Amino acid sequence: MLGRPRIDHAPGGGVRLRLLDGERDLLRQLPGQLRDLLDAAPEDPSLRRLFPPAYEDERDAAEYDRLVRAELHEGRRESLRVLAETADRERLTGDEANAWLTALNDLRLVLGTRLDVSEDTLLEVGSSGSNAQELALYGYLSGLQEELVTALAAGLEES
Repeated sequence: MLGRPRIDHAPGGGVRLRLLDGERDLLRQLPGQLRDLLDAAPEDPSLRRLFPPAYEDERDAAEYDRLVRAELHEGRRESLRVLAETADRERLTGDEANAWLTALNDLRLVLGTRLDVSEDTLLEVGSSGSNAQELALYGYLSGLQEELVTALAAGLEES
């Protein structure tokens, strides 16, 4: 990581955000796209990593899905809402930062599934191939998530 982090632990709790306007714009837009996909196409294959089967047995997995899917779906929607609504803030509470962590992870999982990301794929981030922009976005979200985890961990060490 070069220079000052975009996200760091804030004295007194939560995290401080130092994001550029373009980053904030992106973080306001992406959650709506994933919320729309969750609502309009809940069986879309790119969502499979958000709702992996809990059991190998199909009947058990279907029953588990029936019992918890709506709650998991709503939790993901709420985290995406928090990300979009707080993208312009300079500081987040611990709960808001945790919602960001969930939302960033969900965005990465869906994008990574669409790109069929593997460790080898990540080496292509600097390439100019047909999916270079999507890979760059994946790399950006991964870096932001890493900074957020580091900032949250620093808060735990302070406690």
